[in-house]
Amino acid sequence: MKLEYLILNLLIFSGPLVMSFEPQIHFRNRWRYAFPAIIIAAIPYLIWDALVVGSHWWFNERYTLDWRLAGLPIEEWLFFIAVPFAGLFVWEVVKFYFPDREIAVMNRIRYFIYPLQLLGLLVFAKGNEYTGLVLIVIGSTAMLDRILKTNLLLRQQSLIFLAIALLLILIFNSYLTWRPVVLYGEAYQLGFRIGTIPMEDFGYGLSLILLATIFYEKFLAFARPRSMPAKIS
Repeated sequence: MKLEYLILNLLIFSGPLVMSFEPQIHFRNRWRYAFPAIIIAAIPYLIWDALVVGSHWWFNERYTLDWRLAGLPIEEWLFFIAVPFAGLFVWEVVKFYFPDREIAVMNRIRYFIYPLQLLGLLVFAKGNEYTGLVLIVIGSTAMLDRILKTNLLLRQQSLIFLAIALLLILIFNSYLTWRPVVLYGEAYQLGFRIGTIPMEDFGYGLSLILLATIFYEKFLAFARPRSMPAKIS
């Protein structure tokens, strides 16, 4: 059915949209920070997507609408709104229900994440282009987290959040790759899969969600009175 990818996007988006009005978390009040963060984060991924569609992956016309923009079905554009929006809602839920503290060891671990950019360039040059690009964006996102001083990778809440995001990627990507809505050029990846999901998809999805969350937290920090800095307790 050609509406399947569209319906999946609507399912991902509609739950957080409705729950945004929940009186305790009330994510609705933070939409003005969420949507700019989502759009900024989506831009590099949309460019990436448009450049590699037809080689690294392509979309099954049986399950997507015929409209294309920059070679991408309209549902793929919506994906970059729905998924980060759901991610930011989950982030607010995690912040509400879980106490936060800094995990000191993560300050050392993230120094091992930065060099993934160089490793990604080497892997890309070998021909595993999708794998290489994922490594580059993971390293770059971690470095941006430090440069912008959001330091999400140091926070206990972030580890819980990323674990939940990983589970959601497993659920929804399993559908996309099992159906399959998305098909892949095996030559551009390592070929390891978890179920039907290429290993690289997990890095792609997590880095997208984390990037949106970094910008979101930065916008929230700008909006806070200077006399009330964010604290990690």
